[in-house]
Amino acid sequence: MADGQQNLPFFRLLSYALGHFLNDLCASMWFTYLLVYYHSVLGFQNAYAGVLLLVGQIADGICTPLIGYESDRTPGCGTYGKRKTWHLVGTVSVLISFSFIFSPCLGCNEYTPQWVGLTYFIPFIVIFQFGWAATQISHLSLIPELVSCQHAKVELTAYRYAFTVMANVTVYAVAWLLFHFQTGQDEDSSITDSLGRFDIPVFRDLALIVLGIGAIFSLLFHLGTREKGRHPEEAGSESDERQPLMACPETAPPTQLLQWKHWLKEPAFYQVAFLYMSTRLIVNLSQTYISMYLTNSLMLPKKFIATIPLVMYLSGFVSSLVMKPFSKRIGRSMTYFLGLLLILGFSYWVLLDPKMGQRVYGAAVLLGTGSATILVMSLSMTADLIGEHSESGAFVYGAMSFTDKVANGLGVMAIQLLHPCHTQVCCPACVWYYNHVMVIVTGGVAFAAALALCTILIWPIRIRHDLSCVGGLLGTDEPDSEGNADQASTN
Repeated sequence: MADGQQNLPFFRLLSYALGHFLNDLCASMWFTYLLVYYHSVLGFQNAYAGVLLLVGQIADGICTPLIGYESDRTPGCGTYGKRKTWHLVGTVSVLISFSFIFSPCLGCNEYTPQWVGLTYFIPFIVIFQFGWAATQISHLSLIPELVSCQHAKVELTAYRYAFTVMANVTVYAVAWLLFHFQTGQDEDSSITDSLGRFDIPVFRDLALIVLGIGAIFSLLFHLGTREKGRHPEEAGSESDERQPLMACPETAPPTQLLQWKHWLKEPAFYQVAFLYMSTRLIVNLSQTYISMYLTNSLMLPKKFIATIPLVMYLSGFVSSLVMKPFSKRIGRSMTYFLGLLLILGFSYWVLLDPKMGQRVYGAAVLLGTGSATILVMSLSMTADLIGEHSESGAFVYGAMSFTDKVANGLGVMAIQLLHPCHTQVCCPACVWYYNHVMVIVTGGVAFAAALALCTILIWPIRIRHDLSCVGGLLGTDEPDSEGNADQASTN
């Protein structure tokens, strides 16, 4: 491979970006429609719907660090590569389990006790979350192995997020079509504007379409992505197939391997973990409750639970295309801060205009653009923290994801338990409740993320202990005159 980013084969970058498409499709349905489906369609109580999401988040949170640890230490299946092997295991698990989550309990009806449905759905949710975690961690762990410099990682992460946005756009576009066809077949406006058990076929068909599209994209990833080998007998080989896809000059490998226990002694590990957790809380909780906010607070027809998220992710897609030059010019931290300002703008808009109606499209643009910006920058900072220590990269991503999943699950459960209604039909108190939820999960958590960002500005991301063993700094935050992060030698 020649030096520089210009010679990166586009099909390699594209095939990598396709590898998380199935996960993104399923995650879009999981966060946007799970509570709506179980509460408004199947008629589960708020607490029971929250329990199902909490179980999924805890299962994911437990699986991620364990899978990260195993992914770092196991060699994989033959010469296939350890990351791609775990990716394949995760993909199969998702394909097997996900359709059952958005289909009614076999043999159940509206009179079946809800604890029976709870018992039925939990095993499928656990299998799905295991598969989702295996795919996510293995895919993220490939970033520091495929690219070696800061802005190359930003670019690869931005492409990855661009396909995340495309996955969400696909889910919401298909959902809109399914609701549109349902509206055309039913003349009863009271049915077409509200959610109920008559919408079960819509969500079931949506899940099956998602799995079909995701399976094709996962196959393309496995065919087009070539993982760097790490077998001892191949240590002396310098073939292009084993070099990073993007190479940056003047980067030296660490003198010793950084093990998972060493990360627990690094302050930067906790800085990035808190920032990543705050970012995911903003993105995931706002995605989870946007449907409830639209239908219960703004009293909009159910087709808006497809169109508004669609606007959000189209805005995110546009912002992901211009993110790399922004991060080169002003640095990742300032780019992240700009994203937080957009999130705060959305929060104040919701607070000051509780009956915004159609103006929600403008607010959705702010939320979508801000969410895309902070998510890509937080992932870039995580990849920069790992740096050249890709041998334990899966553990880092697993630990970050653990904080994210547990925090999201506990956040959803708290919101569900504090809900003023305990029936399927919401009371007038729901109007203000979901309005307050959207303000707190965006504006309130944005302040916590800003505090985490301040610590990174004061103490940049770098290894501070056992420097002689790990070969120096992992990288500073701000770009130099050539657009690359300063790589300082340690004392």
